[in-house]
Amino acid sequence: MPHSQTSAPRDSRAGVRLARGASPWLLPTVATAALSLARARRSGAAKAVAVPATALAAGMLWFFRDPEREIAQGRVISPADGVVQSIMPWKDGRTRVAIFMSPLNVHVNRAPLAGTVTSVEHVPGGFVPAFNKESENNERVVWHFDTELGDIEMIQIAGAVARRIVPYVPQGTKVEQGERIGLIRFGSRVDLYLPEGVEVAVEVGQKTVAGVTRIDRD
Repeated sequence: MPHSQTSAPRDSRAGVRLARGASPWLLPTVATAALSLARARRSGAAKAVAVPATALAAGMLWFFRDPEREIAQGRVISPADGVVQSIMPWKDGRTRVAIFMSPLNVHVNRAPLAGTVTSVEHVPGGFVPAFNKESENNERVVWHFDTELGDIEMIQIAGAVARRIVPYVPQGTKVEQGERIGLIRFGSRVDLYLPEGVEVAVEVGQKTVAGVTRIDRD
């Protein structure tokens, strides 16, 4: 199956910002780095802390980046940056496309279609690695959208490190295709269920870019 022509990133680097919901992790890390750097000239202990603290702060800034995107054209676009982990036909006729997000990916998720958020449900669970089959029982947030294709289900799944999913919009919100709708902190997975009759345009192992890669085929 050929790859989508829209799978390459088209970030506007001048428009990179930090993700909403990053503050609880980012602020203490940056504050520690800044304080240790300020004291490094006068304190050997501060100097020893400064290097790893600064490296960690830089890593956090990179992880919580939220670049602007030129949203692609198409009925269904990827809700997540990552790699297609599996494509599975479901019992009810739908097709599940699972996208694995590593800690190196942008972790802000986007609406796969325009529509109205009809449900945002938090489901408690475990925290096994998101690439593991047992991650089906992980902590998650289940989304439903009322769209031109009918009900679309999307699930944000926490991984072994990701212990927090931050929805950006509540039930009843009308969203545009490609609009930011939530954040998963650190490695994780997003499952998207395509309605019966919608053909998948991506393949297992393909890289996806939220808001850019088209998931369905005409």
